[in-house]
Amino acid sequence: MNVHTHKTTLSYRALMLVLTALTLIAFICSLSVGPAGIKTVDMLYALLSVEPSTAAVIVQEIRLPRALLGLLIGAALGLCGAAMQGYVRNPLAEPGLIGVSASAALGAVITIYFGLSAMYVWILPFGGMLGASIGVAVMMAIAGRESSALTLILAGVAVSTMAGALTSLALNLAPNPFSSLEIVFWLLGSLANRSFEHIWLAAPFILAGMALVLTLGRALDSLSLGEDTAATLGIDLRSVRLKIILGVTASVGAATAVAGAIGFVGLVVPHLIRPFVGHRPSRLLPASALGGAILLLFSDVAVRLISLGVELKLGVFTALIGTPIFLWLILRMRHQYV
Repeated sequence: MNVHTHKTTLSYRALMLVLTALTLIAFICSLSVGPAGIKTVDMLYALLSVEPSTAAVIVQEIRLPRALLGLLIGAALGLCGAAMQGYVRNPLAEPGLIGVSASAALGAVITIYFGLSAMYVWILPFGGMLGASIGVAVMMAIAGRESSALTLILAGVAVSTMAGALTSLALNLAPNPFSSLEIVFWLLGSLANRSFEHIWLAAPFILAGMALVLTLGRALDSLSLGEDTAATLGIDLRSVRLKIILGVTASVGAATAVAGAIGFVGLVVPHLIRPFVGHRPSRLLPASALGGAILLLFSDVAVRLISLGVELKLGVFTALIGTPIFLWLILRMRHQYV
């Protein structure tokens, strides 16, 4: 190992240690912040307590599920965003590129439209995951088995557009104002009022999808040199495409199903971290997972601290902070190609 490689390895390890520490801090902050003023020390005691005190109920039944979902969903969005950007070799790609987010949103909206979501707490997220699965299946049927990354993107755009149109139709034809309001609030994205039932339903899919995507590091490194070079190096492009579609569908579909539409995390986080990993996709994947968890947890803390009479929706907040970064990215790319 030469000196440069050794220094790069050390800097990457240092980056991962910093990101891990920030993730832990963000998680503790998520457990500590809320309408009920509970000090950090008391929060930690309540978290481990087996006595049915008020603080224990607040921390264990309200804040802990919210923090865990923020950790899982943020990690999934950051990881899948980095994977999609690496696969299509386009820095403007994001996790919903293949239509999974819009399809999951449509599936959840349908359960609200027909009143099914009021029956059991698990029906709405189940509908979201079912919608994501159907949407991606349609996308794959449109793209074909031998499709290129460009064809995959176009098929994903088509599915996203159709799912968005059907979601708007459901909102337009909602049987009463309460259904319309519920649909709108859900589409804005939030971690509020989530319970362990949401975690038990979504976590297996999110974790399985993330594990599948994390196995693609070497393949994405090879793809950064071009598809022909990757094939020469022994990379099975069809297998890579199938794994990334399945991984992103499971992770992002489940995340959208339980939290609604939360944008820009998967787009912004890889760009913030990429300069620190030497632009290597295999290193960007785990770093982006931690970065996504940090961004989403701190964003969720921020919406609880911002006092506007009602709690600001998480998806709105991430869009507000993500849009300026997105515009800066476009301007920087424009200057690079002028």
